[in-house]
Amino acid sequence: MSQSSSSDATPSVRSSASESTSSKGGSEPPGRRRRRRRKSARKAEGKNAPAAAATGAPAAQANTPKPGEKKGRRRRRKSGREIQGRPLAPQKAAGQAKAQSGPVADVAAGPAQAAGATAPAIRRQADDLYAALDLGTNNCRLLIAQPTRPGQFRVVDAFSRIVRLGEGLDATGELSQDAMDRAVEALKICAGKLKNRPVRRHRLIATEACRSARNGVEFLERVLAETGLELEIVTRETEARLAVAGCSSLVGHETDGLVLFDIGGGSSEIAMIDLTENRSNRLANHIKAWTSLPVGVVTLSERHGGCLVTPEVFQAMVEEVDALLADFVPPSLPAFSGLGAGRIHLLGTSGTVTTLAGLHLDLPRYDRRKVDGLWLSNEDVDRMLDRLLSWDFEARAANPCIGADRADLVLAGCAILQSIRKRWPSQRMRVADRGLREGLLNEMMASDGAWRRSGRNFRHRNQRSAQGEKP
Repeated sequence: MSQSSSSDATPSVRSSASESTSSKGGSEPPGRRRRRRRKSARKAEGKNAPAAAATGAPAAQANTPKPGEKKGRRRRRKSGREIQGRPLAPQKAAGQAKAQSGPVADVAAGPAQAAGATAPAIRRQADDLYAALDLGTNNCRLLIAQPTRPGQFRVVDAFSRIVRLGEGLDATGELSQDAMDRAVEALKICAGKLKNRPVRRHRLIATEACRSARNGVEFLERVLAETGLELEIVTRETEARLAVAGCSSLVGHETDGLVLFDIGGGSSEIAMIDLTENRSNRLANHIKAWTSLPVGVVTLSERHGGCLVTPEVFQAMVEEVDALLADFVPPSLPAFSGLGAGRIHLLGTSGTVTTLAGLHLDLPRYDRRKVDGLWLSNEDVDRMLDRLLSWDFEARAANPCIGADRADLVLAGCAILQSIRKRWPSQRMRVADRGLREGLLNEMMASDGAWRRSGRNFRHRNQRSAQGEKP
């Protein structure tokens, strides 16, 4: 009969008694020796029961017979106890730091496999998570993500809510009390999500509403006091660059140039991108000209009315945007010289273009996986615009891709889109269900070298992180 291993958590008293008997040279029947060992084990278990109850160690359970053992024999194992009967302490690798607070922490080691065994390295998300928050004129959005393959990431948590922070801003020049209250409540939810996730790095931004309001700075001071979140107001140029950075993966190698636009609640950013020279993976490096129109879906709908939109009202909105675009005079760019018109296209990132894509697909419920990256032809866009103009407010609100919260805004966004299409005619447009948050995440991960770390040094980095070293 083979001796029990240390993983069986058998008391040392039992082992020493067995060895002393065999060393005397007496020929003891195997059955009697086996019964005596079991009796000694039960006595030791009874003595150690109070200690096990105090430490919460589980009771001993009989294991099923293992291959190679005789039928009917069972190996007794007291889970959670070392060979001397003391409570099993959680094992740590050499130099391992204390576990960080948050939902992702090191898992305690299980029963010891051998004396002095060390726990295996465990991956911790605390080293990988990045967060981006965008407080816009209409929406409050948060993304928490983890880098995966180069240029890509996996969303761990997300939040989005329509807050209408810019409601009434165009008329009064200030953020209203109700709008600020709605935004603060949404930001409290975001603060809770950030607190519960061990985020490596984050960036929290505010755009046009806080940028143009007289009380925008005072509002952000209130946000800091009530939520603990410190938001920064970004410039229009930064906003345009972030919108471009968020859509890098949607530009194919067959494209020489594109016009990327982001129709927001209080402003609309437009960037002309030329990829004909020194092409790189950083799409934002190829911005040759950009502009920011001081008009968005909220401001335009408040000026012209968003509930009852006749063809005449829609045309008036388009003409207002046309006048703003006339002041933008970009330089002459090779990609837009007209020689390769088939190799340029529009790329839209906003709720307006995603709504048109959902209508085009006739989705019973909005599905980002089907919308993001979808191509729309000129005929597709014209057909969806005519369809929306034929609906009244109730019909727009009843559509699952629009909803009551955006039924008064969608046609204002379509007017801005129509003006952009007139200025830069293109046979096709690509839809992007992404924007500033994705741009923030891409820039943070790229500057930190997160995708290099998740490449060939992935396993080595995780092992070092589990041991408390810096990645």
